[in-house]
Amino acid sequence: MQNLRLRVMRPTDLDTVLRLNNEAAPAVNELTAESLTAVRDMCDVALVAANRDGDVIAFLLSLAGGQDYDSENYHWFEERHVRHQYIDRIVVGEQARGTGVGRAMYESVFERARERSVTDVTAEVNLRPANPRSMAFHEHLGFRRLGELETKGETVRVALLARAVDTGF
Repeated sequence: MQNLRLRVMRPTDLDTVLRLNNEAAPAVNELTAESLTAVRDMCDVALVAANRDGDVIAFLLSLAGGQDYDSENYHWFEERHVRHQYIDRIVVGEQARGTGVGRAMYESVFERARERSVTDVTAEVNLRPANPRSMAFHEHLGFRRLGELETKGETVRVALLARAVDTGF
């Protein structure tokens, strides 16, 4: 993570985060400024990675269970009564890939999950349209597939993933 700094997402970061998010579609769902603010406000982990010039080049949003979040994927975990910390999305810009920033952000989520005494960190990865880079990242970190779900009117298929909190990196 040479020359990168993790920090809490600030309101002034939202325009850049929105741009990064929407440039990453369809790997993540596109957002509007309003929907980004709404999900960020529900998150107890909202991080950005900035380069040495202070430019935001990656971000992560994660929320606790029990939130009133309108996401089919999040509801899948909630309906199974999983005590979890949910990773809603992570986007790592091209210049930050391979630096370890994604792993460092996930370590922060696992730390928050331990503080909350939850059992699992959960996430999903697109199978259709395929996101092989994200799937390889999650598999490398030890996430296991719990199931699959058709979403967005059956235009997207996701793998629903979890990893036990007590498993070290």
